[in-house]
Amino acid sequence: MAPIDPTTEPSKEAYNHGMALDVDNKRVQCCYCGKIVPGFNRLQHHLGGIRGNITECPDVPVEVKDFFRHSLVSVKVDHLVKEIGELDHPSPPLKRTRTSNVKANGVKSQQAVSPQNGATIARSSLSKPTCYYKRRLTSPNGNAGKNGLDLDSIKGKRSIGRFFLENGIDFCAVSSPSFNSMMGNFLQSCESKRFIPSIAELRGWIFDDELHEIENYVKKVRLTWPLTGCSILLDGWTDHLGRSLINVVVDCPEGPIYLRSEDVSPSTKGANALQVLLEAVLEEVGIQNVVQIVAHTSSDCLEEISKQLIEKHRSLFWTVSATHCLSLILDKITMIDSIKLTLDNAKTITKFIYSRAAVLMLLRKYVSSHDLVRPSSIKSATPFLTLENILSEKSNLELMFTSSEWLRSSWASSVEGQLVTTLINDSSFWAGVNLAVKASIPLVRAISLINEDGTPNMGVIYETMDQVKETICEEFGNKISKYTPIWKIIDEIWNTILHSPLHAAGYFLNPRLHYTEDFFSDTEVAGGLLITIVRMAANQSTQDLISRQLHEYADCEGDFKVGTDNNSKERFSPATWWIHFGRHCPDLQKLAVRILSQTCNGAEVYGLRRDIAEKLLSSKREIMEYNRLHNLAYLHYNLKLKQFKMRAKFDIVNDVVVDPSEDWIVDESYQAGGDGSERTFHTILGIGSGSTSLINTLKEGGSSGVPPKAEPTSEV
Repeated sequence: MAPIDPTTEPSKEAYNHGMALDVDNKRVQCCYCGKIVPGFNRLQHHLGGIRGNITECPDVPVEVKDFFRHSLVSVKVDHLVKEIGELDHPSPPLKRTRTSNVKANGVKSQQAVSPQNGATIARSSLSKPTCYYKRRLTSPNGNAGKNGLDLDSIKGKRSIGRFFLENGIDFCAVSSPSFNSMMGNFLQSCESKRFIPSIAELRGWIFDDELHEIENYVKKVRLTWPLTGCSILLDGWTDHLGRSLINVVVDCPEGPIYLRSEDVSPSTKGANALQVLLEAVLEEVGIQNVVQIVAHTSSDCLEEISKQLIEKHRSLFWTVSATHCLSLILDKITMIDSIKLTLDNAKTITKFIYSRAAVLMLLRKYVSSHDLVRPSSIKSATPFLTLENILSEKSNLELMFTSSEWLRSSWASSVEGQLVTTLINDSSFWAGVNLAVKASIPLVRAISLINEDGTPNMGVIYETMDQVKETICEEFGNKISKYTPIWKIIDEIWNTILHSPLHAAGYFLNPRLHYTEDFFSDTEVAGGLLITIVRMAANQSTQDLISRQLHEYADCEGDFKVGTDNNSKERFSPATWWIHFGRHCPDLQKLAVRILSQTCNGAEVYGLRRDIAEKLLSSKREIMEYNRLHNLAYLHYNLKLKQFKMRAKFDIVNDVVVDPSEDWIVDESYQAGGDGSERTFHTILGIGSGSTSLINTLKEGGSSGVPPKAEPTSEV
């Protein structure tokens, strides 16, 4: 929670440590132990450990407990003093502190004179003064550092601090000469000193203010969960130590928030570590708020855990990230023999160009995009985006490799250069590129579509997958022999990993799709909708009500008719449309809003830095150090997620710095100084390797079949 401001009234400070569950604040939940108490006044007693009509919070931080305990005790003392003062009695003798013991401990005593009878009172300086708690609860670097700063300076320093925190930059960088020089170039020299925070300020009041602000943001997001429901997103990986780590993110239309990071390694945490974690997360979020858990991958371990959770929690759904599943489809397409050979040939071209500076300079003179390789935030999309770009630059590449500059270069007469020139002028190579692009780009576009603007996509994934298949069919001229191998790969992933009853229900309840001429409810859609209703409805009577209200929706009656006029279904998101026009069918409205408010993606789409969690979970730490790192991770991740919610339109092409080991760029044989020409020649033409040449593959009709079914597995 946010650091306590000791100048704040306890009654107001309590609002930072509890969450109201109703508009009248009659039911308040403690943010530490989750206990529900009757009001914020009782919450103060609960946090301060004042026994009586409420139990003490077992998880409250010491400084918070001391603050509320001191405040409540002070109120009681004030009342007692007031009562004694109202009595017309002489002041009772006051007990003196034995000065001899005080002096023996080397502590000076002070003499105070009673205002009534002049009696002297010895007060040891060991006793805590009134301001003791204020000093203790204030950060040692603290809020006092903000005193004397004007509003512009505070805003300027906080904006720089937020930049450091959001991007996980070491605070020490603020003292580097280059950073100060950079700031000085943008600001007058005197102004730059005014706005550049010190390391102490970054660790002190700036960190505290940002943490307090992000906690308030998280509270605001959490308040929407009972209405829209939420999805628990998992992002797991294996680090360099072999540990199975996982980040947990909770997603809803108001925005994703980071919840926690955990080590779930079976070898050290037990075989059921992940299941224990998920049960704890469900309890923390509230099972009544959770619609689905979205896994980052599929494996036998995860499938078993999903079955156990669904058996225990009837309303819960388990799905796998749609982006991950589409990436699996693209990976399997790369394994088709003809496409694999095309990709290898394309890599030969790009490696040759990018590993030779003179050739790369010539490329950037002739190619309009200045680059051939198209890096992507979705790794599996990079090969096909690159092929698409190469295809678009076909005429420019042909012009480049027939130009006088190329013909005069030493590389034109080299074995490697002649091989690349042959490829560029080979019509069968371009036919292979064209085939691979037709098979893959609709899937790449689907990834962009479901990540387009960060809005919930449960209502579109079903239709999107249908459109992908139809587009691929059209790209291949409706020739069954051409598109069937691709369809088989798509259906394999869809039927065994991706498809969920929630997707079918989202399709049916999406007004943008339902009220169109193309809408078609087949057995799969109707069955998925029925399963979703049975599992999410509270009881049989609610199921019956929803079934009757579905007829009104299907027949476009009442407010539903109003909602189809004036282009309302296009102006509003599907969930918002239901909030506006589904009031006369409240049970169906509640169901539709909760379904259509969910995402189909996993946490991997947010690109959270894993090294932050690895450092947090690296080893057992002293509790203060662990809390510091926990707060740092909590703040960093939630700042990133908050910015992700506010970001611009998603672009699958990500012009990041490409890893030098990227196999589209580095020609290892050339970099190592070896000749490798003969090996490259055989690889390109398919000679002596047992593989079929590209020309023969195309003559035989394209793909040789569907790649193996096995999916890359993960320990988590």
